Amino acid sequence: LLILDEINLAVSIGLISLKDVLEILDNVPKPTTVILTGRNAPRELIERADLVTEMREIKHPWRMGVQARRGIEY
Repeated sequence: LLILDEINLAVSIGLISLKDVLEILDNVPKPTTVILTGRNAPRELIERADLVTEMREIKHPWRMGVQARRGIEY
């Protein structure tokens, strides 16, 4: 199992290139399960994926004035 947490966001803001992520994915040994997380997933990653899930906020403490919490939001 390989989890690339918030990799989609990292690509969308230019911290890592899509080309580099695709290269990582091409070199993961079979039958490793790879999980990519984060918003703004590039079309190329969505097309390559076996499963795509989109989450949406319904209620969040931040909207009630609670500051970001270490270990939860960051």
